[in-house]
Amino acid sequence: MRPLHARYPFFAAAREAVESADVAIAALIAEDAPAVERGVERVERALMEGTVEPDDPYAWDTQEELLSYPIARILVSLIETPAAVDKYARAEADTAYERMVDDFGANGDGVEGEARASFDEVLQEFDLDGAVRTERQESRHRAPDHYWVDVGPYLTYSDPDWGDEWRLVNRALADGAVRVARKELYSILREATRRRVSEGLPFAVRGSDAGDQLAAALDSHVQRIRNLLSDRGAINAVYADSVEPDLFPPCISALLERTQDGESLPNEAAFSLAAFLVGVGLDPEEVGSVVGDASAEALETRATVLADSSGSQFAPPSCETMQAYDLCVNRDDRCDTIAHPMAYYETAMEDAE
Repeated sequence: MRPLHARYPFFAAAREAVESADVAIAALIAEDAPAVERGVERVERALMEGTVEPDDPYAWDTQEELLSYPIARILVSLIETPAAVDKYARAEADTAYERMVDDFGANGDGVEGEARASFDEVLQEFDLDGAVRTERQESRHRAPDHYWVDVGPYLTYSDPDWGDEWRLVNRALADGAVRVARKELYSILREATRRRVSEGLPFAVRGSDAGDQLAAALDSHVQRIRNLLSDRGAINAVYADSVEPDLFPPCISALLERTQDGESLPNEAAFSLAAFLVGVGLDPEEVGSVVGDASAEALETRATVLADSSGSQFAPPSCETMQAYDLCVNRDDRCDTIAHPMAYYETAMEDAE
C-alpha cells in the first residue's frame, strides 16, 4: 500500500491494493480495529463538516487511512439517511480537490513526493489524458493558465447550474474542444471524483450471513451517526421574516453563548448549533455573524455543508440526542412539552405572536 493510495483511496490502484492486501475488512470490523474508528471519523466529518481530512493527520498509518475508505462506504450504506450519500461523496471530492490543487502546485505542504499525485496521473485515472490538452504558452516554467477539453467529457463532467459561464454557448470552441481555465479544469476533476465516489452507493449490506454480521458489528456506530444527524424529514425548517434569538430553546442559547464567549465547541455541539441556525432560516454567512468571531469561520463552513440551494438539510438533533450528548441544559417548562429544539422554537414563536 502506497501513501498515494491512502491520499486518493478512490483511485483504481488503491482499490486493487485493498483487494490484494492480506487484510479482511470483515475481520477489522469485527474487532473494531483502528481503521474502523478512522472510517467513522471519515463519515462524521464528511456529513457534518464537508471534509474527510482526519482531525489528527498523524494518528493513522497508511494502511489504516486507506482501509477506512471501504469501511466508510459500508457505514454510509447502512445509515440510510436522506442526502447522506450525496454529502459524503461531495466531501470526499472536495477533500480530493484541495489535495490535487496542492499536489499539482507542489506547494510544499508537508506531503512527501511519493504521496503526491501528478496532473497526468489524475487525468489517466479518469480516462481524460487523451481529452485534455495544454494551451500553448510563452513560458514553460509555470503551470498553464488554460486547457482545451474535448466536448464530450466537458459536457459529461460540467453542469450549467454552476453558472452561465459553464454553458457551452458561452465557451470558446475549436476542433471539438472547449477552452477552460486551470481552476475550471480542477472543478471538472472534482466532479469526476464525486461521481467515482458515488458510484455504487448506497449498496445492500444486509441480506446474507456475512452482511448481517457486518451490520451488527457496526450498529453502534451507525446509530450514533443517525442520532447525531437526525432525519431531516422529521422536523420542518422554521422560516420567518426575522429570527428571534430570545425564543431559542435553552440548550441552543447555551451553545450560542459559549461561542460568543470565544469557546471552540466540540463536534456534536458545533453540529447541533449550526444545524439549528440553518433550520430557523439563517444563511451560512448569517450563521457566521451571530456566533462570535472565534467560531464564525468554522460554523459558517458547517452551515454551508448542512444546507444547499435546494433546501436539503439535516435537522438538528432531537432532545433525546441532545440529552445523550450532555447538551440539554437549563430546561424550562416548555421543554417538558416538546421533543425537538425546532419544535420548541416554533411553539415559542406561535405563543409570542
